Amino acid sequence: MKFIHSGKVKDVYELNEENLLFHFTDRVSAYDVPMVTDIKGKGDILCKFAELWFNHLDTKNHMVRLDAKDKMVVRKLSMIPLECVVRGYMYGSLFERYTVAKNIMGLDPDLKLASRMREPVFDPTTKSQIHDVPISEAQILQKEILTNNELNYLKNTSISLYNQMSIISDKAGFIMADVKFEFGKDPKSDEIILADSLGPDEFRMWAKESYKVGEEQVSYDKQFLRDWLIKVGFRDKVKMSKEGDKPIPPELPSAVVEELLKRYSHVYETISKKLI
Repeated sequence: MKFIHSGKVKDVYELNEENLLFHFTDRVSAYDVPMVTDIKGKGDILCKFAELWFNHLDTKNHMVRLDAKDKMVVRKLSMIPLECVVRGYMYGSLFERYTVAKNIMGLDPDLKLASRMREPVFDPTTKSQIHDVPISEAQILQKEILTNNELNYLKNTSISLYNQMSIISDKAGFIMADVKFEFGKDPKSDEIILADSLGPDEFRMWAKESYKVGEEQVSYDKQFLRDWLIKVGFRDKVKMSKEGDKPIPPELPSAVVEELLKRYSHVYETISKKLI
């Protein structure tokens, strides 16, 4: 087994010519900065969540099998350098951009924080170890990252997957506000396949019972950590830092670590029970 690289969350190893091994670690990052504190048990939950969605979503994916509670064997793909974000609600970085330019992506004017949009929007970003930035469909074609047919397929598939996940989440008492997908091409057939992982690091999940338009939401995902980092001023430090020169993150208090793991566990247990 050959070590390939460490990402923000996963360690990747080459098993053979066709397969890789994903090790879902307990690392966590926010605002593209790896935290110095691990979330013990987080890797297990992310691995189980990836298996759960791969088994229940109606599209081809790269999962081969689980190798341990925090390890997954996957097919090797030629990864597409995009993060295919689908947003159903006005929140996060989309809301920040919307407050500056309300005409983006043809959205309705005067939407409030956490408003549900008329239909999900495809909001892709670049894929970077430093900082992911929004990229338009026109830019994707201009840079020849994808052909027009490939882009349409990714867009339509991403929105379809978001809708499937939203229905499942709704039945479990949650609102899926947005989600990030990654795709790769099969090196033999050139077929585009769902890849990477799907869990609370890749989506925003809110409790239906506490949802209120115009307010910050009770989240069962990484937003809980982001909110704490905002309160202690770390996000402001990130914004003021130079590109490639990120500030050192603070140690995470035990209460934040425990609550984040508790929320990840709760949303997994609740959704998985609905799918049994």
